[in-house]
Amino acid sequence: MFADMILEAEGFAEQAELFELAPAKINLALHVVGRRDDGYHLLESIVTFADRGDRLAFSAAETDRFTLSGRFSPLLGDAEAADGNNLVLKARDRLRQLLRNKGQAAPPVAIHLEKNLPVAAGIGGGSADAAAALRGLVRLWGAEVSENELGELGLSLGADVPMCIRGEALMAKGIGEELTALSSLPSLSLVLGNPLIGVSTPDIFRRLSNRENPPIVEQGDNWLAYLKTLRNDLEPPARSLVREIDEISNLIGAEGASLVRMSGSGATCFGIFSSKAQAETAAANLSSRRPDWYFQAVQTVGAKI
Repeated sequence: MFADMILEAEGFAEQAELFELAPAKINLALHVVGRRDDGYHLLESIVTFADRGDRLAFSAAETDRFTLSGRFSPLLGDAEAADGNNLVLKARDRLRQLLRNKGQAAPPVAIHLEKNLPVAAGIGGGSADAAAALRGLVRLWGAEVSENELGELGLSLGADVPMCIRGEALMAKGIGEELTALSSLPSLSLVLGNPLIGVSTPDIFRRLSNRENPPIVEQGDNWLAYLKTLRNDLEPPARSLVREIDEISNLIGAEGASLVRMSGSGATCFGIFSSKAQAETAAANLSSRRPDWYFQAVQTVGAKI
């Protein structure tokens, strides 16, 4: 049944009217600097986006439709049963309501999600998919919606959605809604690695030993040297929960990465390599050693150097 649905979905995707990449989001650094009275943690993070990720396809339809395919789609369950729990569908419904309140049309749409990224992996996931859904539907419906409106709608779906809508190198502060472009951050050659063990973000935050850590200091001229002075405050509690993070970090480092760090709440780790070719070689080597894990060479957005 599920295989039949995937074949049908891929056939639709080939004939779709437009496509949106939902790129992997990488937290190059993430500092937890406080906590609000409502329980939300205050963060400072240097964020960038990869040239690989999930892929969404959109087409006009007689009735709303949502289909799935891709390596990690089985982890999302049956598309027919997703209902309003999937962030892509929540994004569709909330954008539709916003447009109808403004007197704009938002007709039925068929959406196909090709799930290429691990789930609960600290690299965007559902937030990136929701952001891509919003961008794609704005295009498909010819919607007239301001950047601020789209950002506020995204924030209602999740703290990471506004930065995923923008999809550029950013400094994120607050709970993730205070965004400043980092135009000087260079494009980086990375290897992403994940042991395919999902990590609960609330569990990670509950294990934090300190929620009042030093903020990110002002950027230096050498980005790599600067990044090495920073950290991910969620990495120690994540390593205490998922011991495989130690192993995957060591494996990436042994391939010659100049910096290895965990992204977001994990368990995905990244290694920075000096060239795209070196990253691709490292990813191939790692995939051969651990074919049961996820490894991917990516190039991030950013200034050319």
